[in-house]
Amino acid sequence: MKKFAVVFAVLSMFSTLAQAEGNPEAGKAKAVTCIACHGADGNSPIEMYPKIAGQHTGYLVKQLMEFRQAAKTGGQEGRNDPIMSGMAMALSDEDIADVSAYFASQAISEGPAADAAVQEKGHQLYMGGDASRQITACVACHGVKGEGMGLAGYPALADQHPAYLKAQLEKFRSGARNNDMNGMMAGVAKNLSDEDIAILAQYISAIE
Repeated sequence: MKKFAVVFAVLSMFSTLAQAEGNPEAGKAKAVTCIACHGADGNSPIEMYPKIAGQHTGYLVKQLMEFRQAAKTGGQEGRNDPIMSGMAMALSDEDIADVSAYFASQAISEGPAADAAVQEKGHQLYMGGDASRQITACVACHGVKGEGMGLAGYPALADQHPAYLKAQLEKFRSGARNNDMNGMMAGVAKNLSDEDIAILAQYISAIE
């Protein structure tokens, strides 16, 4: 049964990626309603909203489809968010592909620097995890420089707003967000302390 679940997840991932080919120019025009929260080029000026510039196209497609699914199922399926679910509800598959392609084509702005103490502790957790607390190293999925793995569906994290990273880790830990593949993020985040999350959010944002 476990093997079937893994195969299904992989097939679903490639299905999403196959739908991810969009037109960036068409997406730019369609992204007008996104500007208020995410900025004209995907670099959100508000820390509670994510920067989506330079994010992997397939990951953006997946999130928008799941926001739309939540809107259509009253939050029973997908990724439920009071703002994004409403915004995504009217988008077609083509709209989602185009908007995702546009924001993926933009360059993300630089994140804030982290102090030396955060760098040291964050580096240890990000690169090595903590076996004694069953915390997996972030680098395994998100890369040495926080670049993520587009084909595997793992998002880029570098230069993201620390406040947004912190909020998402807290949501994965509490179960408020549960659209991660095979519950991987929930499994990692459940063993993170508040201090771990604060440090990782600052470290990842500043990672080089």
